[in-house]
Amino acid sequence: MIKELLNKKDIDRVLSRIAHEIIEKNKGIENICLVGIQRGGVHIAKRLSAKIAAIEQADMPVGSLDISLYRDDIGMRKEQPVVRRTDIPCDITDKKIILVDDVLFTGRSIRAAMDALMDFGRPAEMQLAVLIDRGHRELPIRADYVGKNIPTAMSENIEAQLEEEGLEDRIILQAKE
Repeated sequence: MIKELLNKKDIDRVLSRIAHEIIEKNKGIENICLVGIQRGGVHIAKRLSAKIAAIEQADMPVGSLDISLYRDDIGMRKEQPVVRRTDIPCDITDKKIILVDDVLFTGRSIRAAMDALMDFGRPAEMQLAVLIDRGHRELPIRADYVGKNIPTAMSENIEAQLEEEGLEDRIILQAKE
């Protein structure tokens, strides 16, 4: 069973709100860099950047971060991790870094992303923006900006399907196989 939770219009509306919240909380966009976690977080970060640029009439740097070699389950997985591109377009030392991901679940990916970012410098502050927070945290991590809180059962999975991946924009809930 697949249930659509958000459609293209819903996602766009949520990202517009998050963009405004980022600007408001940080009193503008000076000294901020968005860093999307590969894969879905990169697409969301680029969309947020475009929305923020339209509001503030200024661009902000957007990077991508691969966390596959920083994950704490790397030795437990059957398949080898697929290493994707990391591109941090600025020196992150003393900047406000906003990590961006599509779905926040246990918090382990975010912990891996924080570890990976520290190899690039020492940010003044790290914030977290997620499209979906589905609960079930295993680590004391919370998002500063949440598109939608969607409580789930452990037997369910949430997937962000995005145009950038060749799919129709939507968030779906499905039973795990």
